[in-house]
Amino acid sequence: MTKKLGGAAVRNRMKRRLREVCRAVLPDHGEAGCDYVLIARPAAETRVFALLLDDLKRALLTLAHAAT
Repeated sequence: MTKKLGGAAVRNRMKRRLREVCRAVLPDHGEAGCDYVLIARPAAETRVFALLLDDLKRALLTLAHAAT
């Protein structure tokens, strides 16, 4: 994460939130053997956690659909 997103406390909070979203979503919706790169946007800090989960699920489903 870059300093464009905020100070160290903000970046760490966003990192923890995105890490937890990945732990919750990737086992069910991720593809084995694939690497995923998440790019944090400033809105990720205040976005409702349930919406972050839905965003990642939707993105993974879109990727899976595009690969077929």
